Amino acid sequence: MKNIQTSGNTFKSKNKYIRKLAIICPSVVVLTLIVSFVIVKCTENKGVTIKQIERLWDSNPNKSFDDYQQIYDLTKEYLVNDTFNNKVLTYHAYSCFYLAVSQTDSSIASTFYDEAISNMRIALYDAKNSLKPQLYYMLGKTYYYKNTISSYYYADLAIKYLQLAQENGYKADDIHLFLGMCFAELGDYQNSISAFSEALRIRESDVVLFSIAEQYYKAGQLPSAKQYLFRIQQNSEQEDFIERSSILLGNIYTAEGKYQDALEEFQTILKKNKNSADAYYGIGVIYEKQGDLVRARSEWRKAIKIQVNHPGAAAKLSEK
Repeated sequence: MKNIQTSGNTFKSKNKYIRKLAIICPSVVVLTLIVSFVIVKCTENKGVTIKQIERLWDSNPNKSFDDYQQIYDLTKEYLVNDTFNNKVLTYHAYSCFYLAVSQTDSSIASTFYDEAISNMRIALYDAKNSLKPQLYYMLGKTYYYKNTISSYYYADLAIKYLQLAQENGYKADDIHLFLGMCFAELGDYQNSISAFSEALRIRESDVVLFSIAEQYYKAGQLPSAKQYLFRIQQNSEQEDFIERSSILLGNIYTAEGKYQDALEEFQTILKKNKNSADAYYGIGVIYEKQGDLVRARSEWRKAIKIQVNHPGAAAKLSEK
């Protein structure tokens, strides 16, 4: 009896040991896997560190194309093994943006803009609240530039993120300028004028003055448009903007029926620049308004000779 009892106890003891092993072994396996994963993660990016990327970004405030390319390459390498690292995603997105801006090939630029947008949107999910305003601002600017080279409209998205940046307290001297250009792209003249006016309060420039004048002209507010054009003509040192303001003034005078004033504007341009297709086109419109189609067509042909695809002159010659 004793032998049987001893054998039974031994059997029970073995069963307990087996059960303990069954409980412990999976835990050991899981722990081993976790440790192995941590070791791998620690060694995967040993060639590129976040501090290295940060130092490179902060080392030069006036970065060159090569600097941004180096940051782009390093961040791309890092993200292969740590895809959702917020800080590296942000650096990568910003380098994409600046590489895109410096491109002369619009197809390459578009690819960089797309990559920048994708990385910024991912970064926003896990970004600290203090960093989100800048990400909104950069995302808005990226959509604006994407809009300038795309057949699709991104101006509305640019406005959305630029306004989010403003609402969250982000300050940038050019934010109103970008908003003005985006509203102009959408044909929202009043909001465009409002944004450009804010930009003008921050810093007066020929770009802003002309943009406001152009929006007033498109909105049919001709006297207001002329005020800003006069300021350019009186104060600007840039011949390009002086010529553009004279073209727009000539168009305004034509719309007002002041044909002699308009003609003088266009002729003044041609004295300085004989290759102004817009000036010849404007003179042609004046002759058209006066009922002299022969002289009008002659002026439009001069415009086409200078600029084969001049939209106004081409349309006029195909009509009559």
